[in-house]
Amino acid sequence: MATQRNNPYGAFNFLVSLGNGSETSVIAGFSDVSGLGSEINYSEYRNGNEFVNTVRKVANTFKQEDVTLKRGLIGSTDLFQWVKEVRDGADGRRTVTITVLDEARNQVASFKLVNAQPKKWVGPTLAAKGGGEVAMEELHLTHEGITYE
Repeated sequence: MATQRNNPYGAFNFLVSLGNGSETSVIAGFSDVSGLGSEINYSEYRNGNEFVNTVRKVANTFKQEDVTLKRGLIGSTDLFQWVKEVRDGADGRRTVTITVLDEARNQVASFKLVNAQPKKWVGPTLAAKGGGEVAMEELHLTHEGITYE
């Protein structure tokens, strides 16, 4: 599905599906998605009879970064319920899909988090100083892999 073009896509048009139903069902939009990343670990190896006096780097395991989703508090308890279900022993694995949209809101790329599970939920910071900030909640997800389409 990835659509290539000369100008990069904006980071402000995207959809997040939490894998709990239809991908078109949106309870609330997220304002931020961060942490999409992967890191490969390498082992150092050298034969005793190597002509070059340096080690080789051999790829082995890799790890996935945790993904953080942020949204304004809207009265929906879906994120907290997912955390509570996993905390109470349920298998909360889901395929979470982050879809990038172009300016005309057409799908141009998607990232799928394989076997995503909630790791941490952070409720809003509330302050009575009248600053007019939006009450935000965060969901930190751990997962077992990313696919990029």
